[in-house]
Order: sequence, then C-alpha cells, then structure tokens
Amino acid sequence: MPLSTQVLDSLRAITTPTLSNAIELFNVRPRDQGFMTPDIRCLFPDLGVMVGSAVTFRFGAKKPAQNPQRRYESWKYILETPGPRVMVLQDMDNPTGVGAYVGEVMATIHQKLGCIGAVTNGCFRDLDEVHALGFHFFAPGVCVSHAYVHLLDFGVPVEVGGLTIRTGDLIHADKHGVLVVPPETAAELPKAAQKVAEREALLLNHCKSPDFSLEELKRLYES
Repeated sequence: MPLSTQVLDSLRAITTPTLSNAIELFNVRPRDQGFMTPDIRCLFPDLGVMVGSAVTFRFGAKKPAQNPQRRYESWKYILETPGPRVMVLQDMDNPTGVGAYVGEVMATIHQKLGCIGAVTNGCFRDLDEVHALGFHFFAPGVCVSHAYVHLLDFGVPVEVGGLTIRTGDLIHADKHGVLVVPPETAAELPKAAQKVAEREALLLNHCKSPDFSLEELKRLYES
C-alpha cells in the first residue's frame, strides 16, 4: 500500500543513520543488512533526505545496443509505481562507469514523471544542472560521456551497492548513504526514531554534565 504523505514527510525529517537504528528495534533483519556499501556516495549532500519508491533499470554504455529497449515503455512503467519515485539503475558494463544514463536531460524527464532522484553503481554527469533541479544523485562517481548508453530492461531486480533492489522497495537516503526500509515497519518508524533520539539524548546530556560518572553512564547505556 502507498504510504501517506504524513508518513513520508515524517520519514523525510529523520536522518538515514537514525532510521537505521530505529529499524533495528523491530528485529526484522540482521543489523548488517539493508543498506548499500559506502561506494554509493551522495553527490548532493545539501539536498537532504531522499525518500521514495524504487523503480529499477539495467543499462549498458560500453557497446552499441543489439536490441535497444524503447525508453518510452520504461517511462510508462514508472507511472505505475506510487510516487515519489527513485530511479535505481544497475550499470551492467564491466568495468562500470563507461557512460552516464542520467544527466540533465534524463533527470529533467524523470523528474517530470515523479522521480526525485537516482541511485546507480555506475556514474552520472551534468552535476551543476541536475543539482539546480533539486534531483538527488547517489553513485560511486561521475563521468564525461554517455558513450553508447542504452536501456537493457526495466522492472527487474537489480544489484546496486551490495543490495538487491526491486521496484516498489522504499528507499531512504541522505549524505550518509542509501537504506532500504522494511515496508512492515515504515508507518511505525517515526515513533521508533523518536525513542532512539530520546535514548541518545540521555547519554549525550550525561556526558556533558558536571555530574558525569561511569556508573550512571553504564546504567543509562544498558537501560
């Protein structure tokens, strides 16, 4: 079920590390799973938190397409996923990063289709122009050319940053990295995040207190 605007706004107000801590309270997955590897970097940290439903693509750029897919069909597919939407693109070249699938033009088109950002194991380009759109970029780096970039397919599971991402997965990301939110926890996470913040505040306040003691720190930490 699509999340309400209220829940999405609440999630957007939480940093990704805090949300990661909040997810741990539900014990729905191991603590070393559910987030992308640190090579998938936030290219526009000042844009803040990105929250949206994944739409998946696979592409190549090293060689001309043998049987090119029509991007028009992928655009129609995007609109079938509840917004806001996040493009998650797997670069299938080896090595990756030969050419960018998304630059100013593709970011503008996909923003019009309700996408708020893109994540890839490849590269992006046109940073100034895309930043001005307020469109998020998460990638290992940037490149100059689109080379022979072409769409291979869309709507299939993709492998990016050590995770398998499927269309519809809830993505939460900020300057720290990219996290997948378990759907069964999403509506309860704002309250859980508040509990995390309150517990951390107790620890931080005690560390700053003139009455600091190891005994009290131990009690607070273990409570």
